[in-house]
Amino acid sequence: MNEMELARPTKQQLEWQDMELGMFCHFGINTFCDQEWGEGADSPELFNPICLDASQWVRTAKAAGFKYFILTAKHHDGFCLWPTRTTDYSVKSSPWKNGHGDVVRECAEACKNEGVGFGIYVSPWDRHEPCYTDKEAYDDFYAAQLTELLTQYGPLVEVWFDGAGSEGREYDWARIIGLVKQHQPDAMIFNMGAPTIRWVGNEDGVAPYPCWNTAESARVSMFSNESLSWLPDTPAWVPAECDVPIRKERWFWQPNDENSLLSLEQLMNIYYRSVGHGCNLLLNVAPDTTGLMPEADVSRVLELGEEVRRRFSAPVARTAGSGQVLELAWEAEQVVDHAVMMEAIMHGERVRAYVLEAWQQDQWVELLSGSAIGHKKIDRFAPVKTSKVRLSILSSVGEAQLRDFAVYFS
Repeated sequence: MNEMELARPTKQQLEWQDMELGMFCHFGINTFCDQEWGEGADSPELFNPICLDASQWVRTAKAAGFKYFILTAKHHDGFCLWPTRTTDYSVKSSPWKNGHGDVVRECAEACKNEGVGFGIYVSPWDRHEPCYTDKEAYDDFYAAQLTELLTQYGPLVEVWFDGAGSEGREYDWARIIGLVKQHQPDAMIFNMGAPTIRWVGNEDGVAPYPCWNTAESARVSMFSNESLSWLPDTPAWVPAECDVPIRKERWFWQPNDENSLLSLEQLMNIYYRSVGHGCNLLLNVAPDTTGLMPEADVSRVLELGEEVRRRFSAPVARTAGSGQVLELAWEAEQVVDHAVMMEAIMHGERVRAYVLEAWQQDQWVELLSGSAIGHKKIDRFAPVKTSKVRLSILSSVGEAQLRDFAVYFS
């Protein structure tokens, strides 16, 4: 392969990958039923978040450094968080705001006010809708729902198509993707149809290493080994997104769940293995039945944001450039323990192997080696006192192009 044959991201993919951190928000009828997957039979009368404050949700995301926010507009149970014309199984049949509320609109407006990107999760699987068993009728139904979401709430950064429950089911993906491209051409399409971003393959929030930005296929969901049949116009560049709940195996809020909150150390480990492996991290923080995110969850996600800033806001030294060797040097010896590298991926993912070295006792000493750099690679190593660090590209497709190379002491 030569550099002209490398897959390259679109402008929209580049902008999405630079966001790095997104907040997932699982909220709906399940929140009021102490369950993860509803069967579509729970009464809309149960939905009544009397203190709902989407601004609290989005302000939390922004304060922690998250750049986009994705709401479960419709989960597998079929309950819609907007007053859709397609079904009565929605907020308009609930006591919340006397049936005149619209959670999707409140989130969209909060994101606009805070300068945070807004995205929607809209489950293809629908356990409530009677016409689901009629493929053509449901394709029309789902297209109508999707069109409402794509046209009524302003610009979207991402449309999230969950594969769970749809194993073996055929949807009219050409039509669905066509609607997204028609109404939201800049939105990322997650996982199905003709995706521009892909699922990482687990719900632990971590990517394997290396995690290259190209993929020929991916699994439909964690509940099946079936592979996706992507449409022919799926791009060659399909970066991964790592989703994980801040409470162990809990996407929706559940009562008496005090001990499931991930620790700061666990979240930082997830950060290193998602963002630090070149992927985006989508961290779920779920509001409770009042419509507010619990104080403990808010505090923990803010701690995560503060810790990321503490470790990576003040580099000891930084540079950028092209070529097979990049060197960082500073006047007096100083302890460093992290290196962060970013390729200029608009030119493709060129680096195939590299080694990182520190200058000690008048010689270069290897700290570590790796393969992929991609959008971002964060390397941790034992603290070393030095005045120079060198990055050597051992193998690349064409000339390596580094957008950033920095070292830190955390």
